[in-house]
Amino acid sequence: MRLREIEVVEDLTAKSRCDEGFLKLRRLRLRNVYEDAVSEVYPCDVVSRPGSDAVVAVLYERDDEGRVHVFLREGVRPPVYLRKLRRFHHPDRREYLLLAEVIAGLVEAGDGEGAAGMRERAAIEAREEAGCEVAPAAFQVIGGETFASPGTSDEKVYYCAGPVAAGALDAATGDGSVMEEVGRMVRLELTAAIEACRRGDVPDMKTELALLRLCDHLGFLPQLGCFVGELPESLRARYRRLGIAARE
Repeated sequence: MRLREIEVVEDLTAKSRCDEGFLKLRRLRLRNVYEDAVSEVYPCDVVSRPGSDAVVAVLYERDDEGRVHVFLREGVRPPVYLRKLRRFHHPDRREYLLLAEVIAGLVEAGDGEGAAGMRERAAIEAREEAGCEVAPAAFQVIGGETFASPGTSDEKVYYCAGPVAAGALDAATGDGSVMEEVGRMVRLELTAAIEACRRGDVPDMKTELALLRLCDHLGFLPQLGCFVGELPESLRARYRRLGIAARE
């Protein structure tokens, strides 16, 4: 199924409430309470979606020559595609019909807590979006969580990485939504994937962050194209991984 364009059938904005729909908008008036005073009241909008938090599952493999490859999914992202209907201070003439990203999915009510829950969700998303079976125990948490857009959204993103063989990828089942009707997996060498992020060819912030964390997790130095173990002893002794364990 080849995607040609995304069409706006109806705009319900003017007649919709901010607390209905997939995204919920809380329109608040706040004030800061200090030790000896309070601030002026100011407006604050907070965007939330079901579950709010999400888990990234970075899928990777090492080939026979030791090179690392990652798997990204090209899929439909209407909010980015519809930028072409708006006018921006810095014109962007690209058409984002498909966007490549690391595998990710929303945390659901039945998911477990802590690192175990993250691994379970990562395994589910790998099955749904990439069509591969990766045991939850095979996923490793790669650093702490981040907020996606803390000025407007309360969404928090967690990061996991799991090894997979290209031959293990099958037809993805998807989550049943139209958003996942169109899409395909792409396999990129790790350094090339990071460079694609830097060029803006893969303009997704969590993907670039996840790939850099994967480098740190594997002890791979993308600027040098080698692993820490290949460095001279004097440099290996100075190397320190920046990853931290997940909060349980």
